[in-house]
Amino acid sequence: MTTAVIDVVDNPEAQQFQARVDGHLAFAEYRLIKGAILFTHTEVPEALGGRGIGSALIQAGLKAARERELKVMPVCPFFAAWFGKHPEDRDLLHPSYRTALGL
Repeated sequence: MTTAVIDVVDNPEAQQFQARVDGHLAFAEYRLIKGAILFTHTEVPEALGGRGIGSALIQAGLKAARERELKVMPVCPFFAAWFGKHPEDRDLLHPSYRTALGL
């Protein structure tokens, strides 16, 4: 099985990382605060479920956080769960969220 590359773009006006796939819009909402990025909500249309689009949104968001030297505050449960499964990204967690997530 081949995996299609999912093109994720940052739309700063909407404060979202977005992926348009098969006519649908999937997104991860964020808010920038001093020294951090707060991920508030991720939405992948049901028609796109199970295709790795949510993971692609998270990876794009984390890449941007790393490049901008921002700590990540995952309010969104989907983002928060990522850190439980991906210890390699935990260095990005804001210290208060590391404690809250028990990591």
